[in-house]
Amino acid sequence: MASSTTKSAFWQGFRDSAPFLFMASPFGFLFGVLAAEAGLIVPEAFAFSLAVFAGAAQFTALQLMQENAPLLIVLVSALAVNLRMAMYSASLTPYLGDAPMWQRALAAYFVVDQSYALSIVKFENEPRMTTAQRMAYFLGTNGIVTPAWVIATVAGVMAGSRIPESWGVDFVLPLAFLTMIGPMLRTPAHIVACLVAVATSLPAAMLPYNLGLIVAGIAGMIAGAQAELWLERQKSKAETLK
Repeated sequence: MASSTTKSAFWQGFRDSAPFLFMASPFGFLFGVLAAEAGLIVPEAFAFSLAVFAGAAQFTALQLMQENAPLLIVLVSALAVNLRMAMYSASLTPYLGDAPMWQRALAAYFVVDQSYALSIVKFENEPRMTTAQRMAYFLGTNGIVTPAWVIATVAGVMAGSRIPESWGVDFVLPLAFLTMIGPMLRTPAHIVACLVAVATSLPAAMLPYNLGLIVAGIAGMIAGAQAELWLERQKSKAETLK
């Protein structure tokens, strides 16, 4: 029975993630096209997507590599773009922290925006799920998206520069982030962090090597944390006055 419910949880995650194919596939294809334009061959782009498996970090690193940025800047920028994964992991720990080490290590690799967004909502809405069921659901959310991402990358590299500019494929990148960010702005602290990061990114855009992205990200995280602390204090005061 336990095995059956675990399998059901996996396939539920698989089905829930299916709509993300419309985002991940064009996103991966675009990365493949840009990788080909940057001089990467199919095995290199394939290994890049398989090893890193983080679209925003891959785009950032690829752009900086094309600009001949120092290796340290490339690594720091890619890491900064993916710092949100550390926050995702911390948020998932109460739900997956009891799983065996090898499962947690596997899950760490598969922490991406769509797997986190789907899983955290599922776990909060169904608190009676066992750790095994949660892990199965989480892995299921990557069951179709991960292969699609890698296959689309390879297809993009093979297509190379033959994609007409009039197709506007590069529009997929901002569209993908908008579709993910919008539903996650659930608290005032999230909104503050977003607005501060956006406001900071505009003047910081003049910094070299995309360092403005790092500055804006740090500013947004600090603002969000401070907003959350202020809101907690206000809540505590209100409860005290009662």
